[in-house]
Amino acid sequence: MVPQGLSRGGGTTQVRPRPGYPSGVPAPRRVDLQRRSSMSGEAALSSAEVEDALAVPLDPQAAAFFDVDNTLMQGASIFYLARGLYRRRFFTSREIAAAAWKQAKFRLVGVEDPGHVADAEASALAFIQGHTVLELEQLGEEIFDEAMAGRIWPGTRALAQLHLDQGQRVWLVTAAPIEIARIIARRLGLTGALGTVAEHVDGVYTGRLVGSMLHGPAKAEAVTALAAREGLDLTRCSAYSDSANDLPMLSVVGHAFAINPDARLRAHARANGWRVYDYRTGRKAARAGLVAGTVAGGVTGAVAAAVALRGRPRQG
Repeated sequence: MVPQGLSRGGGTTQVRPRPGYPSGVPAPRRVDLQRRSSMSGEAALSSAEVEDALAVPLDPQAAAFFDVDNTLMQGASIFYLARGLYRRRFFTSREIAAAAWKQAKFRLVGVEDPGHVADAEASALAFIQGHTVLELEQLGEEIFDEAMAGRIWPGTRALAQLHLDQGQRVWLVTAAPIEIARIIARRLGLTGALGTVAEHVDGVYTGRLVGSMLHGPAKAEAVTALAAREGLDLTRCSAYSDSANDLPMLSVVGHAFAINPDARLRAHARANGWRVYDYRTGRKAARAGLVAGTVAGGVTGAVAAAVALRGRPRQG
């Protein structure tokens, strides 16, 4: 199957303009980056887990898609996950430093170079190599309870519940690892989750990603593929995010909403008549915006862990 947005001709993969992308959202400049984005969307779809909640939806053609970091949850889920794993000696400081260096190199010189992009993304989850899926899932349950449950935005949670009450399915769509995305969805009684997929063989992580991070255009690919699989009418679906990086996803649905938006998304929402919800105030909003911008700019698991270790005091 050729991913949506691609066509095959003359033995090569050619990029077609994707409908629904807003002006000002740059398309990937290289075909291989587009291909890897499609791969990550396909991987997320194949790993999507449907929970028991609303197994038979009353409104089967409509659904809502929620970003997680700073949209559903205050802060970055990968930050809390990485910090929790480090405290449990899941990986070492040396492993963090090596991965963080690759991320820094990517940020400085690798934005347009597919080789640097691949190297940076490969380092993002390299620290789980050799660990089992079961181990990460079990620790993820503990880390959710201790670090994430209390950081769910009540207002966003209420919006998700409203969709459930209307008989619609609710999916999380996040760059966080699919394992933690599933836990969040299950604990909140949502339908399921789409997230970044780490390769594993016989239940053991290889340290590589399947495709790339579920980020930017890859989220739109995953949502579009999920809609096709589940028989959804995207014009009746809703999407929520805090970041302009999610404009591709927000633009493929009929109803887009900005939650705790960064400056670019707020401006785009106002220009297009999208409703804006902001649950932050004053200094908290500024701090959250800075963190969101940093994470969206390429900081993944390794760097989040380094920040957790160096920038935050340990708590008992």
